[in-house]
Amino acid sequence: MMRPTAGIRLKPDNVRAAISCPLQDLWFEVDAQDYMTAGDKDLALLEELRRGGRQISLHGAGMALAAAAGPDPERISALKRLVDLLQPILVSERLTWSRADGRCLPDLLQVPRSNEVLARSAANIQKVQNLLGRQILIENPTHYLDLRGHIWSQTSFLSELSRRSNCGLLIDINNVAIGAHSAGFVASEWLDAIPAGRVGEIHLAGHSLDFEGTLLIKSNNAPVSDDVWELYRQFVDRVGPRPTSIAHHWTLPSLAELMRERAHAQDILDGGLAFAA
Repeated sequence: MMRPTAGIRLKPDNVRAAISCPLQDLWFEVDAQDYMTAGDKDLALLEELRRGGRQISLHGAGMALAAAAGPDPERISALKRLVDLLQPILVSERLTWSRADGRCLPDLLQVPRSNEVLARSAANIQKVQNLLGRQILIENPTHYLDLRGHIWSQTSFLSELSRRSNCGLLIDINNVAIGAHSAGFVASEWLDAIPAGRVGEIHLAGHSLDFEGTLLIKSNNAPVSDDVWELYRQFVDRVGPRPTSIAHHWTLPSLAELMRERAHAQDILDGGLAFAA
């Protein structure tokens, strides 16, 4: 891309609609796992989207980079086939562990920030990057609980992980806002501790209160909140404009609202300060 622009998370049912979207600098992020075992028809639509000049980013959630067993070789191979086919502008993955003893767990579980997990995660990331032949970005996880016993802070863990593995960072501003609410840290200070030169992408999404009205829950059909927009503006001012994905589904809360949020993000990117190393 000639300049950092804002993109939209795209689900398989909406690829056909995306092909006819007239906005030329709009790029699309898709979930890698939706296409690792996809049929020829689904992949053909993504290829048509790319041939039309659209740029695609791949985002994953199931590589289990922090798990003791390490990434599944078959999953890495499937991701490489997808990367080779689509030539995405970005490849990203969540830092979680979701597999144990050969079983996949139905959640993205938090990472204990120990020296052992740091070394293991860095080695796993390097393995994936070597097999893909490219750098990947690691997303900061959502923290709903203030767990004890960590050796590293969230930001120092991510920074050191990026340094050791040479991966980039995908900073989800909404995850930071939720974690600040749950764990009691200051979101702006958290973001200030992230090294600007490691940031390759930003995510924006929505959240809502749980039924008791106390816990913030990440909610893809909720609009980006005012506090997240303000944190995003401050972050862009400090690190410089970065590719930004509005991580809602295509029609939730609505296409018009989604495009309004995308336009708001683009306004902030266009008005952002010069890159700060």
